Amino acid sequence: MAELSDKGVAVIAAQGKPIRIGDPAPDFTQETTDGSIDFHKYIDGKWAILFSHPAANTPVCTTELSAVAKLKDEWAKRNTVVVALAVDSRVKNTAWIDDINALGGAPVDFPIICDEDYKVAKLYSMVNQDHIIDGMPVTARSVFFIGPDKKVKATLTYPAPTGRNFDELLRVLDALQLTVKYSVATPANWTHGEKVVVLPTIPTEEAEKLFPKGIDAFRPYLRFTPDPSV
Repeated sequence: MAELSDKGVAVIAAQGKPIRIGDPAPDFTQETTDGSIDFHKYIDGKWAILFSHPAANTPVCTTELSAVAKLKDEWAKRNTVVVALAVDSRVKNTAWIDDINALGGAPVDFPIICDEDYKVAKLYSMVNQDHIIDGMPVTARSVFFIGPDKKVKATLTYPAPTGRNFDELLRVLDALQLTVKYSVATPANWTHGEKVVVLPTIPTEEAEKLFPKGIDAFRPYLRFTPDPSV
């Protein structure tokens, strides 16, 4: 494995503590391919997904950003803004967009944070000490789901060689938005429109009023009901 430079060691040592579910999403101002961004202002009452990439002009990252661009209408449908990040310069990230657009047939219409100084990567503890380029660590494939209240609702982290499944990110986003609005949870492999689980803290008599489409009780603690959002 490549060795870290002294600067790389310092970057890893300067990382903040890991971000946990329920934590306020750290605010920041940083350069992007669309100009400077004030993150909390950018969210502006919407849901947000912040996701990092190991580096610009790398193969897996290019396919991922192409996939995100193709899902423009799906993000909009869910009142969600997406923001990517790579620890590269604005010049390099902006030039990279040409390759992404050419690959996918859908233009990149979201900002890529140009985190050359690792400010955001350190703030969100994204730095991957096992993946080193030219003596410097890069970021893991981290994902942060952030609610309109600017709190972290879910996180995912993948190693550099493993591309993310953005259909899964949409599924997680659907589940988060559903469970915030209704007193339900989502079972294994759930997708939008399928049966959900009534929270076990809700008495059955109350649940029957809350979910007029019906309750299917497998056990007292496991009660299904049709997706209340459809």
